[in-house]
Amino acid sequence: MNENQTLYAAFAGHLSAALDALEAAGTLPAGLKRGAITVEPPRDTSHGDLSTNAAMVLAKPAGMRPRDLAEALVAELSKLDEVTSAEIAGPGFINLRLAPATWLAELRAIAAMGADYGRSNMGGGSTVNVEYVSANPTGPMHMGHCRGAVVGDALATLLEFAGHKVTREYYVNDAGAQVQVLARSAHIRYREALGENVGAIPEGLYPGDYLIPVGKALADEFGDRYVAAPESEWLDCFRERAVAAMLVMIRDDLALLGITHEVFSSEAELQASGKPDEAEAWLRSKDLVYDGILEAPKGKTPEDWEPVELPLFRSTRFGDDQDRPIKKSDGTWTYFGADLAYHFQKAQEADALVDIWGADHAGTVKRIKAAVAAMTGADGEPTPFEVKLVQMVQLLRDGEPVKMSKRAGTFVTLADVVKEVGKDVVRFTMLTRKPEAQMDFDFAKVVEASKDNPVFYVQYAHARVCSTLRKAAADGFGPSPDHVELLGEEELELVKLAAQFPRVVEAAAAAREAHRIAFFLGDLAAAFHGYWNLGNDRVEKRFINHQDATLTGARLFLAVQIGQLVRNGLALLGVEAVEEM
Repeated sequence: MNENQTLYAAFAGHLSAALDALEAAGTLPAGLKRGAITVEPPRDTSHGDLSTNAAMVLAKPAGMRPRDLAEALVAELSKLDEVTSAEIAGPGFINLRLAPATWLAELRAIAAMGADYGRSNMGGGSTVNVEYVSANPTGPMHMGHCRGAVVGDALATLLEFAGHKVTREYYVNDAGAQVQVLARSAHIRYREALGENVGAIPEGLYPGDYLIPVGKALADEFGDRYVAAPESEWLDCFRERAVAAMLVMIRDDLALLGITHEVFSSEAELQASGKPDEAEAWLRSKDLVYDGILEAPKGKTPEDWEPVELPLFRSTRFGDDQDRPIKKSDGTWTYFGADLAYHFQKAQEADALVDIWGADHAGTVKRIKAAVAAMTGADGEPTPFEVKLVQMVQLLRDGEPVKMSKRAGTFVTLADVVKEVGKDVVRFTMLTRKPEAQMDFDFAKVVEASKDNPVFYVQYAHARVCSTLRKAAADGFGPSPDHVELLGEEELELVKLAAQFPRVVEAAAAAREAHRIAFFLGDLAAAFHGYWNLGNDRVEKRFINHQDATLTGARLFLAVQIGQLVRNGLALLGVEAVEEM
């Protein structure tokens, strides 16, 4: 195993070589697909160090009994110097135990690779477009946006680390009713800036104080020209100015979280360039759009409902429960119609697409996936496209719901939260649960210094490593790889867990689930703290042993690598690794 190849990758290679040997011997037929074969830790660590399902996966296509194939594989794998035992479990799983020297070699590999330990080329340079946040440009970011922003940004970083080229994109919904409401709200603040007493902001408009500076800027630019002018004269102009101001605010809010997007795509520009019309024409040429009449709504039909002929996308061909209109009766595009064209445009420049959406959009996932499959798969394989749904965040303070922000008008802003508890706390907390699970964010708990707070627990592990190294240096000790063979079974258990990081990275990237990195860091921190606590009960297990400088050097070397892995994982999440707490 060379120092640039991590342990699990090396054993995947050993397994592949063993299968090649069985093919050469005629035991296995050539050309069997191996994509479903795994090399991973067994669920029960008492069963060994590594486990593979190779015999279970290949037995049927090979026309063999799983156990017979497993016995042939065990005979090959037992030849490896690194393997101390190879056993068959159940119907044909293979469990391997590895020599301690194998794990110590991996510890040295972590040291040699440093910040690149865990980096993968599995992506092969393929381009993934990750679209996230994409909040309506009508006000500042709130905590619902925050969770999707962090999930998307961490995923983008993870995919880059796993060998993909990544485009971070924000889709600006600047065409539609909501930005016209924004323009009317800005007009009120514009009149207010010119000295008019506008009173309470009318129902249905945006009441937040964040539009006061927008109104002032409009007053400075236009004077009283549009105070009494008809709406048709100022609506488009005020919409453009207000949207531009909101995007500056949104970028500033996201910057507080360390988030930047390379691409901001405008829905208004998309429509003005005729992209939805092009998409409709293309779909009609493939008989995927037709003019038809929607079925009446289920249940009691509204009195004002009329059967209207509309251009409908044949989404039922792709598993949807009904065909979907791409235009409204007034000829404007439905959200789906514009979205369909937007995704077609994105797919021209990416090998795969990932959208991070709020869970309130769950009802539209099936149809947009159907549309993308139809439009990108007409002449071959469709562009891989996933939608990750993110649940809202409930803000609490000591268990009680937090009141809304006056500045925002209806919600607590992301900026307020980040300024109170810090970027790192917000980012890590957003990844401590699966995105599709509900989340409570309690201001008191997320800054609590306890093992029940995953942010603190992981940060504290790194700080503990740093403080141990400082104390050791003050006592004249330093880390050394020269005698790591002195490390015992408890220390090797830490190495075994650390060695899983590269495969966790690849699995997380393949599943598009950055939260797996946070979960791994929680496990690693728990194991490190557990070992540390051994020293409280058993003096001989402390990192610094004043009677044995050689053993101390080996343990400090181990501590350095655990700290490195915590830094590597936190970097993927966009979180700083603190050196003292």
